[in-house]
Amino acid sequence: FFNYGCQPKDARHKPLEKIPVKVMKVQPRDLCNMLNYAGDVKAQDEAMIYPKVSGKIIEKVRDDGSPVKKGEVICYIDRDEVGLKFEKAPVESTLTGVVGRVFVDIGENVNSQTPVAFVVSAEKVKINLDIPEKYAPGISLSQEAKIRVDAWPQEEFKGAITKVSPVMDLSTRSAPIEITVDNPGGRLRSGMFARVDIVLEEKKGALAIMQEAVMGREPDAYVFIVEENKARLKKVSLGIRQGPYYEIISGIQNGDLVVIMGQQKLYEGALVEAEVL
Repeated sequence: FFNYGCQPKDARHKPLEKIPVKVMKVQPRDLCNMLNYAGDVKAQDEAMIYPKVSGKIIEKVRDDGSPVKKGEVICYIDRDEVGLKFEKAPVESTLTGVVGRVFVDIGENVNSQTPVAFVVSAEKVKINLDIPEKYAPGISLSQEAKIRVDAWPQEEFKGAITKVSPVMDLSTRSAPIEITVDNPGGRLRSGMFARVDIVLEEKKGALAIMQEAVMGREPDAYVFIVEENKARLKKVSLGIRQGPYYEIISGIQNGDLVVIMGQQKLYEGALVEAEVL
């Protein structure tokens, strides 16, 4: 601290320099406390199609991407058993959906162990995740999940948790869960990489500030606010966090001007020149 009485006469009358800072108003926001994961999209139902007999593929009825109903033919086989009257044998889909892949070509020999096609039912898709033990108490059936994929970067798909394992995986200390997503138009495809946000808690109209404003850590978190062009240090209690925003439970009020840039030079009562963002 400086001894004011020992300062030169001209210094005592020199106006204090204002410290430039940038501030934002404390205001209500809708915030969500979310878990962030990555997973793979899978069709809700999938089936690998195998022939019932051995022989040679002589006709393909369905190609990749073709719709197919359960029991409809994907291809035909010329049975190669001696003494049998020629009659082409059908290979039928065991699932209603879309032919994802046909693995065989005409003339290819197959048997009952040869995968002929892969059929998916894509009206709904699923994503399987493993939730760490410490977050498991916050997970429940029907809980909302938000899904984003690179193919549709501007769109958010909504899903829900439809399965929660009652036991933990001992090797990873995590609980397997399954998220189901409606898939109108089939835009979500099996094999896509998905980013998943699981909503643990949602608060409407919570008072919020940007994380840049917060100094220290709970239970000793502080912010500077500006009142009458002076800096005031306030201890705050923080709630949930979403992205760059923290919920403020106590310590400051709606409409307060919180310093988000320049607070490193501040002290209680410092004169400031505030720019409102």
